[in-house]
Amino acid sequence: MHFPLNTTSANLAAVASAPRQTHATSLSVLHLINGEHFSGAERVQQLLGKRLPSCGVATDFACLKPGKFVEFCDLPPDSVFSVHMRKRFDLGVVERICNLVRASQYDLLHAHTPRSAMIAARVSQKLGTPWVYHVHSPTARDSSRLWINRVNDWVERWSLRNCSKIITVSRSLRRELIKRGIARQRIVCIPNGVPAITPIDLSAKIGSQVWNLGMIALFRPRKGLEVLLDAIRRLPANAPSIHFRIIGGFENEEYRHAMLELVDQYQLKDRVTFTGFTNDIPKALADLDGMILPSLYGEGMPMVVLEALSAGVPVIATKVEGTPEVVRDGVEGYLAEPRDPQSLMDAIMKFTSSRIKWAAMSEQSVDRHRDRYSDVKMAVSTSEVYRSVVQSHLKTS
Repeated sequence: MHFPLNTTSANLAAVASAPRQTHATSLSVLHLINGEHFSGAERVQQLLGKRLPSCGVATDFACLKPGKFVEFCDLPPDSVFSVHMRKRFDLGVVERICNLVRASQYDLLHAHTPRSAMIAARVSQKLGTPWVYHVHSPTARDSSRLWINRVNDWVERWSLRNCSKIITVSRSLRRELIKRGIARQRIVCIPNGVPAITPIDLSAKIGSQVWNLGMIALFRPRKGLEVLLDAIRRLPANAPSIHFRIIGGFENEEYRHAMLELVDQYQLKDRVTFTGFTNDIPKALADLDGMILPSLYGEGMPMVVLEALSAGVPVIATKVEGTPEVVRDGVEGYLAEPRDPQSLMDAIMKFTSSRIKWAAMSEQSVDRHRDRYSDVKMAVSTSEVYRSVVQSHLKTS
């Protein structure tokens, strides 16, 4: 049974006492998410919402912050709720989530951020409902704001004490949690996955002398846009004709203005175009020859890299955490050193040196995605975790 979370307590009580509609599925899960942005982690959440029902799992979402998820997630409206926290440690939403869990009789909770983990831990403590946690990126270095990282890391560590199972999106994140003292048997690695995208038309591009490279991201300091701009200005005079597209929104206006000023300072207006936020990643990729992700740190397993591979768009990326698990240097693209504009420039030059090599990398990219990183495989693996958690919970309760 679905209902808006901004209803009154009386209405919640009435809903809780009403007969529950029977799902044609064997499990029901409530995802607790921030919902502020619509970037990599949110696309994972969206895809789980789309694919889990075919695995016998009914899936709803509660957004703890106002933002883009509700607008862009393309999920049934009655499955996405707004239960906004007034501030970072607003625990007033715990009882509202508890009422929702009671009314809809969810079998378990699935949290995706330190904020949502804090709420899931309290709800589980009150109701006994098991919960799982999804680690999308390393919390201790997820942003350039050190104090925020420390707070989130502390919140995450505290919350995970009663978490039944932890899902990491990469082996690197799994290793990191084990180093933090979390038992191996509590952690399962489920790589991110994305749908198959119609591959780019190689025949239409193979003879082109112009290269279109794009960076797709929610732009913030850790994504390394400054490094890319520095690498572009270092390109030698004999470099091929390359145009760069900066695709995506910015975390804040201050950072956007700083990047525009760098473009002016480096005199790159003729080479760099800012296209803004897009919700149509396949369309953006179709126009590219290559996708660049010069991240400095904080990448679990970037969804945009998987989407690029799915579309047959080879990748130039940095050797950051989960990324080298996906892109093999010289096979699906090239890997550069993080924070090193000269290394990134060298990778760009190698990438644009041969259309024949580029075409081979495109075909390898599609094969890599189809073999390892499908959204269906991600959903099936996640549903298996749910069932193991629920079965274990039933045995001990």
